[in-house]
Amino acid sequence: MLDQDQYSATNITILKGLEAVRKRPAMYIGGTDVNGLHHLVWEIVDNSIDEALAGYADTIIVILNKDKSITIRDNGRGIPVDIHPEEKISALQIAATVLHAGGKFDNKTYRVSSGLHGVGLSVTNALSKYCRIKVFKDNKIYFQSYKKGIPDDIVREIGYTSENGTEVTFLPDDEIFSTLDFNFKLISNRLRQHAYLNSGINFVLVDNRTDMTNQSKASKNVIYRFKGGLKSYVKNLNSVEKVIQKNIFHVKKSIDDIEVEVAIQYTEDIQTNEIAFANNVLNPDGGTHLSGLRMALTRSIINYQNEYAPEKEKSIKLTGDDIREGLTAAVAVKLSNPQFEGQTKGKLNNVEVTHAVRRVVEESLSYFLQENPVDAKLILNKILLASKARAAAKAARESIIKKSIFDSGDLPSKLADCSDKDPIKRELFIVEGDSAGGSAKTGRDRNFQAVLPMFGKPINSERYRLDRVLANIAINDLIKALGCGIGENFDIKKLRYHKIILMSDADVDGSHIRTLMLTLFYRHLKPLLDLGYVYISQPPLYKVILSANRSIWVKDDKEMKKIEQEIINKTGKNQPIVKQRFKGLGEMNPEQLWETTLNPQTRTLKRITISDGELANKMFDILMGEEVMPRRLFIEENSNLAELDI
Repeated sequence: MLDQDQYSATNITILKGLEAVRKRPAMYIGGTDVNGLHHLVWEIVDNSIDEALAGYADTIIVILNKDKSITIRDNGRGIPVDIHPEEKISALQIAATVLHAGGKFDNKTYRVSSGLHGVGLSVTNALSKYCRIKVFKDNKIYFQSYKKGIPDDIVREIGYTSENGTEVTFLPDDEIFSTLDFNFKLISNRLRQHAYLNSGINFVLVDNRTDMTNQSKASKNVIYRFKGGLKSYVKNLNSVEKVIQKNIFHVKKSIDDIEVEVAIQYTEDIQTNEIAFANNVLNPDGGTHLSGLRMALTRSIINYQNEYAPEKEKSIKLTGDDIREGLTAAVAVKLSNPQFEGQTKGKLNNVEVTHAVRRVVEESLSYFLQENPVDAKLILNKILLASKARAAAKAARESIIKKSIFDSGDLPSKLADCSDKDPIKRELFIVEGDSAGGSAKTGRDRNFQAVLPMFGKPINSERYRLDRVLANIAINDLIKALGCGIGENFDIKKLRYHKIILMSDADVDGSHIRTLMLTLFYRHLKPLLDLGYVYISQPPLYKVILSANRSIWVKDDKEMKKIEQEIINKTGKNQPIVKQRFKGLGEMNPEQLWETTLNPQTRTLKRITISDGELANKMFDILMGEEVMPRRLFIEENSNLAELDI
């Protein structure tokens, strides 16, 4: 500890300009991983959307460049370039270099804005190796470039044009981000989402990173423009589902200066899919708009039940879970002063939005149910069936949960636990098979590493309710070991391990088991994924013996071919390589398993995150749901990506 006399003004650090952003990027974009990388894109795209919502733009173009930079362009008014009366520099330079500066604060330039903090462009600029901005305005082209947020020169004219708009090109800084690889599919899905939310606006995505000679250019260039709004969006979300109702409920109405749009359709699925947006920003944690929708839906359905259900079914007490089973719903609001939690805008907090959404939906949904009696009856029957199934399973479910998991202090007999009591330090390896489990138990560090062997394949959690899932012995043992419970009894504070590592063979069976386990985590233990506690181990496929005293581990066939080529280039001879191939974890002895897969100093782990909730939900529906045809089509379309062990 410093002595008091040593603590003086020299210990106070003042971060000037954008230094604070580079020092603590996670405060502004949530992290420096692949999600943070794409957050830079969303910030600039959101600015262009704001210009479109104000009525000044109708096209937004995103271009992935060969040097790993990205260009975002719109045909709006263009960022102002004139000299700011107080700062005495160009307004463009202020927007690009000063936090909390922009046209989002006066409620005149943008009545509705997704970027309320005014930090989007400046943060993106600060975290980029270079950023180049062109403004097309007043028949002239203005330009300014920056390196790590610092201007190279003043804003200057570089040509003439008849176009209007802003073009931002930036290369994220590899000193900040762990990866610079923009994901085409992720950006494409985001732009498609925006097109549903903003009917009439063209969203264009171009990928110039790859040689298009031997592949269809159309597969790398997409254009999105939709007229149906959230109605079209929900239809797309349910494209692989068996739907209950023929007509999608859709309403778009403004109330108290808040624009509300909602679309609802029921499916035969047991899962619920609710998606919420505020000012075009996806709010994965929901918020007041989703609360308003749920209240309105519950009130409308119960009112309909009381009036139109058969007499014997009017007495059935419906819960919110009953009413939302099989529901696909999207809610979007636009308002002038949104209040979000954090810069990443995960949750909407405006209290007045709850009332606005509730009023709009209650009035319109009640009318919809009366005007569409066939759909209304099918929806009510679906909900009543869910209620009856839930009631019938309640006793069995509670018995399983209480007796097997919560009331009993016993851990699974197969679990080899660790001695450390701090969940942050503890790791749980879920290992496929008896042989691998034995090696892992012997080779692990017993202080902080626990091992739970998994025998047989767990149940498919996508298709069954919680009571059936918990009746599966493998899953029951896992929930006991985790200690955090499941369903209504889930409590993250009781989680016994902050690293949960799936360790299975690199074959078809191993992949299937991993998929089943990830389905369980996604559908019933999603907070563990949201918090980044779930990992997949990456054991090597080969051991290559280079000499009597030297060997290396090789993770896959691709790396093996690279090493073989390096040896040929070095020796000039196509000589055979002495190597050992491991078909399964059970073929490794405890020492090998420790060296390659267990040792934190030498192992490689893949953390499982949800970068696109909508896409993840759809993939689980396709791959793990009951419908065969969507799964078959997916396999046919992606068969070239499969890694076959023949």
